[in-house]
Amino acid sequence: MMDGLFSQKKPDPCSFVIFGVTGDLTHRLIIPSLYNLAASDLLPNRFCVVGIARTSASNEALRNSLINGLRTFATRPVDEPTAGRLLECVTAVQADPKEPNSFDALRQQLEELEASRATDGNRLFYLATPPNAFLPIARELGRTGMLKQNGYWRRLAVEKPFGTDLASAKALNAELSKILDEHQIYRIDHYLGKETVQNILVLRFANGMFEPIWNRDHIDHIQITVDEKLSVGRRGSFYDSTGALRDMVPNHLFQLLSLVAMEPPIRFDAHSVRSEKADVLSAIQIQSEADALRNSVRGQYLSGTIGDSVIPDYRKTPDVRPDSTTETYVALKLAIDNWRWAGVPFYLRTGKALAAKRTEVAIKFKQAPFAMFSCTPVTRLSQNYLVIAIEPTQGIALQFNAKIPGPTIAIDGVEMKFNYKDYFKTEPSTGYETLIYDCMIGDNILFQRADGVEAGWRAVQPFLDAWKKAGDKGLEFYPAGSDGPVGAEELLKRDGRSWRKPASDDFA
Repeated sequence: MMDGLFSQKKPDPCSFVIFGVTGDLTHRLIIPSLYNLAASDLLPNRFCVVGIARTSASNEALRNSLINGLRTFATRPVDEPTAGRLLECVTAVQADPKEPNSFDALRQQLEELEASRATDGNRLFYLATPPNAFLPIARELGRTGMLKQNGYWRRLAVEKPFGTDLASAKALNAELSKILDEHQIYRIDHYLGKETVQNILVLRFANGMFEPIWNRDHIDHIQITVDEKLSVGRRGSFYDSTGALRDMVPNHLFQLLSLVAMEPPIRFDAHSVRSEKADVLSAIQIQSEADALRNSVRGQYLSGTIGDSVIPDYRKTPDVRPDSTTETYVALKLAIDNWRWAGVPFYLRTGKALAAKRTEVAIKFKQAPFAMFSCTPVTRLSQNYLVIAIEPTQGIALQFNAKIPGPTIAIDGVEMKFNYKDYFKTEPSTGYETLIYDCMIGDNILFQRADGVEAGWRAVQPFLDAWKKAGDKGLEFYPAGSDGPVGAEELLKRDGRSWRKPASDDFA
């Protein structure tokens, strides 16, 4: 929410401590986001960045690496004086949880920096590290007292994934709860930094025309699509042990689902909003393993062409097992067991190496009776969709029917479109600015709570268990550059439905 959409409140003075400062996430997203906040005058007046790496580096070497990354990945032209002021407050520190003494030294260095920078003892620890480092780092921060609050705030930002299944998510949450309080934990899902995702709440609850019809009486079904053109590429080792379901569904897709399906919160604050999101995720019907197989499709891409690039078989990707049954595509049919959504199916799909990059939520309304227009071919009548586009274009479209000009009653489908870039002139952003800013001002509203995380894993666990037992049975294959496996179409076809086919000029 850059340039005008922020409340413009300056965060308290603080130290921003980045574990994994030499990594890709820091260079691509965190530092460019801090730069954008600095350019918008939304960083604290008294501020320092402490970059933690497992090997020793000088301040100068780290700053040079970060400025090079900023110039490469910045979303707007880099103003050198602004970049210089940001990077001047970067200090390099060596620490490794395998060397406990290094965290004792870190505590002392941090206290010295806080005194010289007058940051008042407030600290945001950002874990831009692989998941297996989360607990070791958190335990050392807890042991050394660096997370203890005493007249100042201490917060821990954790990147996804939050576990790999229900058992590991519960164990991670239980361990973190021993070290710090829930309100100190900021579980980051970068999808919730996207403007259009946040606008789902505004669309629903700030417009009297939508909320009264946002229920089973008027909505036929809901589709959530996150398609990616990118193949697995050089992430073979990570992806082969993860797969599309673990990588995308309990976090990104379920965050979209929860915003679309949640009940109206009592008030717009972190506790109320997060409680309603957790409640609706808890209401997702837990399927038997037999139902999970029936209500899911998993696919794996074969060689194909995307643009000018030739994509090899997934199984020929470096660090992928030659007999891998890991899915690169998943489609699910889910149900929510509550009054609002009884009988309304939710269809979710996501995959790699597909024909187009697209993230959208499509709400399909029930058809009106056609008796009075029986002279019009049904094929001419548009399906009533409300489409919330998130990537690559941000906007909202409403499809409905209108009379074709002329002396006779003839009907055709039309669209009303709202495109963000046509109405709001904002600087390009990474999507992390809002999340980092909210971490610093202490607003949890966009971050997952432990019960929401566990509810998401609880809903997908039957699919994980059923697929593990099934092995390669039921795994479909699809060419890279296609729309995915045939089974995904059949999943909806058997219900008399179909996936929304985007037009080539969507949001043009």
